Amino acid sequence: MVLFVLSFIFPRGFAVVKLLLLLLVTLTILDTILLFAAKNGVKGTRILPEKFSNGDENPVRIAINNYYTFNVEINIIDEIPEQFQVRNFGIKRKLEPSSSSEIEYKLRPVERGEYHFGKLNIYVTSVFGLISRRFTYDDHAMVPTYPSFMQLRKYDLIAISNNLHQYGIKKIRKIGHTMEFEQIKEYVLGDDLRTINWKATAKRSQLMVNQFQDEKSQPVYSIIDKGRVMKMPFEGLTLLDYAINAALVISNVALKKQDKAGILAFSKKVENIVVAEKRTSQMNLILETLYNVNTDFFETDYSRLYADVKRNINHRSLMLLYTNFETLDSLHRQLPYLKGIAKNHLLVVIFFKNTELNQIITDPAETVQQAYDKVIAEKFAFEKRLIVNELQKYGIQSILTSPQDLTIDTINKYLEIKARGLL
Repeated sequence: MVLFVLSFIFPRGFAVVKLLLLLLVTLTILDTILLFAAKNGVKGTRILPEKFSNGDENPVRIAINNYYTFNVEINIIDEIPEQFQVRNFGIKRKLEPSSSSEIEYKLRPVERGEYHFGKLNIYVTSVFGLISRRFTYDDHAMVPTYPSFMQLRKYDLIAISNNLHQYGIKKIRKIGHTMEFEQIKEYVLGDDLRTINWKATAKRSQLMVNQFQDEKSQPVYSIIDKGRVMKMPFEGLTLLDYAINAALVISNVALKKQDKAGILAFSKKVENIVVAEKRTSQMNLILETLYNVNTDFFETDYSRLYADVKRNINHRSLMLLYTNFETLDSLHRQLPYLKGIAKNHLLVVIFFKNTELNQIITDPAETVQQAYDKVIAEKFAFEKRLIVNELQKYGIQSILTSPQDLTIDTINKYLEIKARGLL
């Protein structure tokens, strides 16, 4: 168009402009023939996992086959689920003639539920780049997002061997012998001298020692508060989902340690109950139950939790309570119910640091407003530590952790309790 305008000013160039227009039309027709002559020039397949792991990077693969006999450039626009709110998705690649390629990208869901994919659109251009042909595949695929089973696999073998040193976990000194008696055997070098059975030694005229095994089949319940205080998000994931992911992992660890694992969730009422058992199908039952945990984030009713636990759980159990307290006043309102549960069970209250305050606390204050913000942030952080001391006064164990370290800190506490024989 610019050249035609210029040729109106300079008439001698009009013939050249017409030749260029003819060349453009010719190349466009040739490009169209090249791209549309083949019925199936490019074939694409979206390869999805059976389910997504919530809060983790999940791979999605796209297999591309190029049936053209020349090089092409492709632009892949995958209609990913609306939960991700991605508006500018696009992957560009060059493909050799008659070749195949596999492209991978990752998605990090932060909500449980069903994720529906739309169409897989592949736009193909030739070396001329004048025409683009669209191929569409894989319409309406769905992938459910479950609690983080990737974390479950990550900590599975580690927990069995107690080999958690690379994660900053320290050895726990065992206090006394809080184990089940197994047998009396002959003393061998390295046995604990405190386990010598003097009566058996006198009868056999050689050193005999008592052999113990770890106590097993102890109920371990993950109690998840799904009330208003658990709605706070960190890195896109709510505290509720962090707790659900940790509950899944600790249930698997407990079963590997030959204990019984169970869960329950509560807000206005207690629901999503899985009775602590040790059976092969228990993990699948827990996974499906955690997947179906839904809430409107009502105000939490601890009195209802206390009543249900007292009525339905008769054996002394380890109770891992995932909740959150921001102030001492909020703790004092629920403290009578926590003390009531702790009378009959070993209660561990797990609540969260507000990591968003760390930046405010560590940054130097340059204005009066920043100084006020810094003091208030330090006050909130200090009050969290006061809550730990307040719980300790009443013999209630607690874990104050960041959301990112929740899983490993919970495993560490469980292994500590097992090693010290507190349950």
